[in-house]
Amino acid sequence: MALDEATTAFLTEAAKAGGPGLHEMSPQQAREMNAGLDGLFGAGPDLESVHDVEIEGKDGAFPARVFRPEGARGVFVYLHGGGWVVGTLSGFDTLCRQLADRTGMTVVLVEYRKAPEHRFPTALEDGWAALEWVDARRGELADGGELVVGGDSAGGNLAAALTQRVARDGGPQIDFQVLVYPVTDADFATDSYLDPQNATMLNREAMEMFWDHYVPDRDQRTDPGAAPLHGDVDGVPPALVLLAEHDVLRSEGAAYAEKLRAAGVEVTEHVVPGQMHGFFTFPNVLPGPRRGWTWWPRRSPGARARSAGHRRPGRRGLSAAVDRARSAPSHSPKP
Repeated sequence: MALDEATTAFLTEAAKAGGPGLHEMSPQQAREMNAGLDGLFGAGPDLESVHDVEIEGKDGAFPARVFRPEGARGVFVYLHGGGWVVGTLSGFDTLCRQLADRTGMTVVLVEYRKAPEHRFPTALEDGWAALEWVDARRGELADGGELVVGGDSAGGNLAAALTQRVARDGGPQIDFQVLVYPVTDADFATDSYLDPQNATMLNREAMEMFWDHYVPDRDQRTDPGAAPLHGDVDGVPPALVLLAEHDVLRSEGAAYAEKLRAAGVEVTEHVVPGQMHGFFTFPNVLPGPRRGWTWWPRRSPGARARSAGHRRPGRRGLSAAVDRARSAPSHSPKP
């Protein structure tokens, strides 16, 4: 189906503003443009606590923000998108407040260091350091529950690579992964790249620019740490894969979901119709995020009761998505 009316109107207004295309911007210009969107998202829900921390990485420190809802159970490590070049804590604050409120999990938003100042594998190593930091503090961050790793776009790329690394080398036990239109390969000739209807906010030229900043050495672009589609997925946790119908990354996201299924990994895959790349990270602006939420578990109705000293028994958090998936089709029809 065509892009929905709200998305079409948004793109029309953006085009009226003029200016260079994303692929024509310097990293600093792209960051300034991206930061200019922050004010559109509005405030997210109030939580029990929100605070910033600094995590020590392999060769330097980076910030993270901890969103803890009342009665938190489980921790969700969220790696934001932005082509490994843009993205900040403030830009994903509203989304992560919504994630914490809806899932009942503590969300740890990771602001990994960016390319081109910090090229591959710095972002991946920062993601690993964040995962270990969270695992060492599970009891402080939440009252039991699952450990979930996820992200959108470049963040989905990092999340997928981290689950492969844990399965291969050992490390914190990840119970579930959430991949929202993830980057999984550096192939710019897939069906979704070649379809002109998918050249919306993100197009082939922009992705080539992002890859040039993050992994300029083309020989490294088949390294599973950079391109998870080339990795071994045996033993990785169950996955929720959300894709956008009009997205240059749709084909590689679908290919990764199929690779997971072929390896016996439990996968729930959905293509959200009428949506473009980035739809999930425009809370309170586009209707697309609400459609994406359809496949996320709602916060327990017992959450309000916990403030009175009660706790709802049973499974909570993102593991509920797996239960929901078992009663739904394994994947959406491809557009």
